[in-house]
Amino acid sequence: MAGVKQAEGIVTRSSRYGFTETLDRLESALQRRQLEIFARFDHSGAAHRVGLTMPDTQVVVFGSPKAGTPLMLASPSVALELPLRILVADEDGHAVVTYLSPASLADRFGVPGDLVKNIAGIDKIVDDVVA
Repeated sequence: MAGVKQAEGIVTRSSRYGFTETLDRLESALQRRQLEIFARFDHSGAAHRVGLTMPDTQVVVFGSPKAGTPLMLASPSVALELPLRILVADEDGHAVVTYLSPASLADRFGVPGDLVKNIAGIDKIVDDVVA
């Protein structure tokens, strides 16, 4: 996020929308593409329940078994990073969206180049969400 050195392969984009609207836009973008939302982790909500505070922070876990299974068959350890995840966080009143780049996942886990297309759509999803 702003002012913090990012690890290689992590993409962070500013949204032109607030936190809630960005999260809603993400869910809509996933539903339009018929991607399954497997989980939604509300980190800030969990912190609040134990008496701690943090800015709004949620992770949406999503994917498609049809797209992900071939990657896991070709490189089983990529299952550590699948399904895909997108972090939406409030940073000083502005929403930011963070995810692992498909190229870094492919490089890290040795995913064959012809299968990277199965996860490359995350870039377009984020484009649609933040623009």
